[in-house]
Parts: sequence; structure tokens; C-alpha cells
Amino acid sequence: MKAFVLAFGTRGDVQPFVALGRALSDAGHEVLVAGPACYQSLAAAGGVPFAPVDDRWNRLTDEPHIQEALATNYRGPKAKRTALEVVRRTRQYIAAALDDIAAAVPAGTDVVVHHTMLPGQHLAEALGVPSVPVALQPNWVPTGAFPCPMWAPPWLPRSFNRLSYRPAALAPQLLLGAVGKHWRARLGLRSRRGSGDPFRRPDGGPAFVLQAFSRHVLPQPADWPGYAPVTGYWTLASEDRGPSPALARFLDGGAPPIYVGFGSMRGQNPEAIGEMVQRMVQATGERAVVATGGGGIAMAASDSDLVHVVDDAPHDWLFPRTAAIIHHGGAGTTAAALLAGRPQVICPFTGDQPFWSERMRSIGVAPDPIPQRQITAERLIRAVEATRSDTAMPRRAAEMGELVRSEGGTRRAVELLLELTAHQA
Repeated sequence: MKAFVLAFGTRGDVQPFVALGRALSDAGHEVLVAGPACYQSLAAAGGVPFAPVDDRWNRLTDEPHIQEALATNYRGPKAKRTALEVVRRTRQYIAAALDDIAAAVPAGTDVVVHHTMLPGQHLAEALGVPSVPVALQPNWVPTGAFPCPMWAPPWLPRSFNRLSYRPAALAPQLLLGAVGKHWRARLGLRSRRGSGDPFRRPDGGPAFVLQAFSRHVLPQPADWPGYAPVTGYWTLASEDRGPSPALARFLDGGAPPIYVGFGSMRGQNPEAIGEMVQRMVQATGERAVVATGGGGIAMAASDSDLVHVVDDAPHDWLFPRTAAIIHHGGAGTTAAALLAGRPQVICPFTGDQPFWSERMRSIGVAPDPIPQRQITAERLIRAVEATRSDTAMPRRAAEMGELVRSEGGTRRAVELLLELTAHQA
């Protein structure tokens, strides 16, 4: 089997696709992963063939006015204008990325596996092979069991649950606008009704979808169809991405620390968050590794025995060496925390993060979430103390770690892709 894998987004989005590439290669299949150029080193560390594509979208949130709008979740007239700018520029940058992808497609490709926000279905149709969209979150396959996690409020009447997924299904087409249609034309394909829907085959039937999360975290609803299997998480070992010498010395210098990091998220007052973290450390006596990431936490480097500040660190290496994990609730970070088997404190910002934070509370591995706009030092202190005083929480986290690790999600995804391509042959 020869697979062309199209990744998009931030590190938490891209890493599962690199993990799939590694698993395909280890199983003896040919694979090429195309993704943002800024993650070329991630693929190289995993030994995965990689085609770098335009990554200007990944730098959008480096701009102060976009950071400001994101911090308020695009509330207010000024932020709404910024949102329109982000959409316009996203279309421009995705168009450039699609040009790079078209130039990189390997001859003899048997299947196109793609992020839902990339119109991989057009390329697959042009090649005459199956298109497989990947759902990293349960936002795409409708169910009556719960509303769409990306946007629908939890209080939505149950009778509206399935309907709430319709906006999510339209999101890729709305975001891309005419970009997908233009790319389709450049691939030599005629316009047809429904071609922009990544979850429909050219004949109108449902596309095969891989859902890359755990059934132990989110029990599979009875109404999810067989063409949308839940595989488990797609994980990438970090043998070649160990810590810096300074971080290694810090970890060796005392008890397991708490990890604090909000990934690519940036709140309204990163300096205040940094001060809250300092107060939490002082009040609890816990050591902490603080990852400043995309700027959600502003904290100067410290020589203290209690706090070690880093830009980032490999989650799958670091998280098992911590006592607890404070994070934003992104799907990738949540998966890494679950796999590590450690208690979590979640401070959700936007998108599907409130959904994952509630799931972690529901399965007993985290206390009540602290929404980003409601973070205080006192709430952080109480949440960290809860991870220590509630003896059931660390035990449950360890149990969940064993369960999700045992799923072998990446291996299962490879098996399903092989079955799909064999059936198409």
C-alpha cells in the first residue's frame, strides 16, 4: 500500500498524522506525509518521509492583533473584523499549501488520508483512489448521544443533537470558500454537487472516516456507523526527542513536578497567569515545569529549585515524569496526559476544549475545569490540592493510562486502511 497523508494545523493536529506515517512505514508500506514546513523536524525525528508545505497559517497567531482577538474568542466588533481577516488569509495560505501538496503527490498512490480542513477528497478523486478524512475530535460524525463538541452548548435539547453536527460538516467548505473549487479545477475535475463535502464519496455514499481518539474516554455511541470506526489515539514515540540537559537536571533534582502549559493558546493577560502559577507553586510547595508555548503564560526563566521554564518539551517523554498536568484541554495534549496516566487540571479556552475538560472530569481524572477567563491563583491551588487529596484521582488516571495505551490506535488505523485499499483493488 502507498499512502499519501495530508496534515494540517498546530503540533497537536500534525503529530497524529506523523505517527500514522511512522506506523505505516514500520508495517512495510510506502508513505509520504505532507504537512506544515515548521514540523519537518518532528517528522525527521520520527523517521517519517515528509513533504514540507506552506506554513504561513501556523504563524498567524504570532501577530498581536490576532492574539488579542483570540483571547476574547472573537467577541466584539473589532475582533469580528479580525476574524474575517483570519478567514481571508487562511484561504490564501491553504491555497498555497494545496499547490505544494499537488506538486508532492507520489506516483502510484493507493489512498489519500487527510485532515478534515484540507480537501483531500478532490485529490483522491483525481487519482481514482479512496479518500479517508481523519476526525481527531468527535465533531464530524453525527450522533444523538451528545451535541457537537466544537460549538453546540451542552444544554441543547437532546432532540437537536444530531442536527448540531451540520454546521461542523459545512465548516471545511465555508472556511475554504472558492479555494477548494479552484483546486478541483486545477486537478482536472469537473464541478459537481457535494464535491466540497469531505465526508462524501464521488458516488454520493459516505466516506470512510477514521476517528483517532479512545473509546475508553468517549464510549462509542450506538448510532455511529461502521464506516466511522474509533481506533484509539495515534501516538509517536520520542526516542530521539529527549529533554534539554537543564530540564533533565531539574527533574532529577527533586520530586516529580507539575506541568503547566497552554500549548498554542494565548489568554488576555499572560503575565497575570504567570504570577498565578508562581503563587500556586509557593502555596502548594509543588515543583513545576512551565511551558510558555504560544504565549499563554509569561514567565521569566528561573534558577529556582521549584520552577523550571521551557518553551516546550516532548509531552510523551515529560508527562509520565510529572505528578499532575495543568493544560488547556486541546485534543492532542489531553491525549498525551491520558496516555501518561497522570491527573489533570484543565483550563479550557475555546473550541472543543470545554468538551474534553468535561470528559476528563466525568471519567475521574480531573477536578472541575477552570475556564480560561476564570483562572485565579486560588482556583489553581484548590485544583492542584484536589489531585493530591483525592486518592481515587491518581489511581483512576493510572488505570485510564493503561487502557488507552493498550488500544494500539495507530496500529489499528493501519489495519483498517489496508482493508480499505484491498477492498478497492
